[in-house]
Amino acid sequence: MILAIENLSKSFGSVAVADGIDLSVEEGAAVGIIGPNGAGKSSLFNLIAGDVAADTGTIRLDGADVTDLAPEARCRAGIGRSYQVPKPFETLTVFENLLVGAMYGRGMTEAGAVPHCAGILESTGLADRANRLAGSLTLLERKRLEMARALSTRPRILLLDEIAGGLTDEECGVLVKTIADVNASGITIVWIEHIVHALLAAIGRLVVLDAGRIVADGEPRTVIASREVQETYMGLAD
Repeated sequence: MILAIENLSKSFGSVAVADGIDLSVEEGAAVGIIGPNGAGKSSLFNLIAGDVAADTGTIRLDGADVTDLAPEARCRAGIGRSYQVPKPFETLTVFENLLVGAMYGRGMTEAGAVPHCAGILESTGLADRANRLAGSLTLLERKRLEMARALSTRPRILLLDEIAGGLTDEECGVLVKTIADVNASGITIVWIEHIVHALLAAIGRLVVLDAGRIVADGEPRTVIASREVQETYMGLAD
């Protein structure tokens, strides 16, 4: 297992954002996560990436306990993530944004980072935007840059947080193709998304969170069709 989470819990006052979560992800998998607003999806990513400390439980990356590691140490260990709201360095160029990730997020030398980042620009469709300031990009381009910056850190597992939000159907299709290509390259994907049709086009397993707990986990279309998911997430059951 590339990622193994055991009994992970986190509360803010009386509100539990993670309530005894057990979750394992196989290397090379593409796993989707859905759930209603406030279910704890982004909080789970914050816990995995180290942005928030867990109250209890363990997080293991390829067997190594990373529960107490700082975010930058987890990044160098191979955990990359995007954020729901893109957070580029707006006054730097697209290429410079990637260099920051490669050199400071992963510890690469400039000589190694330059060709590495150039390749990521090509694979994410940003090569023709390399010298543009990140602050001038469109929403789709910012979403691409958010993923490209995470990829620049050479992650073994990539956490994508609602990266399709705000995009048109055509733009979603392009993004899904890019995500599928990233997964095909050997990088494990865990993707939170509200745009379910985009998610289903790229994943092989679906997890449903509600109130900080996993309420369903399995083959995507079987999970979507289950009564519990219809009731708690989609509101479609009689």
